[in-house]
Amino acid sequence: MDPEKLEVAPGFAHASVQGWVPELATDEEVRQALETAFDYRGDVTLTKKNGSVTEGYIFDRISAATLTNSFVRIVPSNGGARQKIPYADIRALAFTGRDTAAGKSWEAWVRKYWEKKGVGDVTPTLEPEPLD
Repeated sequence: MDPEKLEVAPGFAHASVQGWVPELATDEEVRQALETAFDYRGDVTLTKKNGSVTEGYIFDRISAATLTNSFVRIVPSNGGARQKIPYADIRALAFTGRDTAAGKSWEAWVRKYWEKKGVGDVTPTLEPEPLD
């Protein structure tokens, strides 16, 4: 195993799901869609079976044997209190927010670092880029 080759291995490319509205016809489709929503780095919109709508960031999920015992935890984008929503209560899901990490790979950051250094910025920093 050559460590030099490991250090230049390409990173994982994330598929863009921004704007996707998955079908939630079966329990497995619900589980897969909510797992994808947990990995998503933007806001989603959840429509519950009672008609209420919550838009926000899913920061936690628990997958249990049944949809009733499985749930997501979401921080609403309107600043409201965090909510715990059972999978069984979710009628629809839409990936409505912008994926804040899209295009921000380690390789892109290193390329920008060397570009700054090349144009005479003698002290390029290791600070994170702004989200917007």
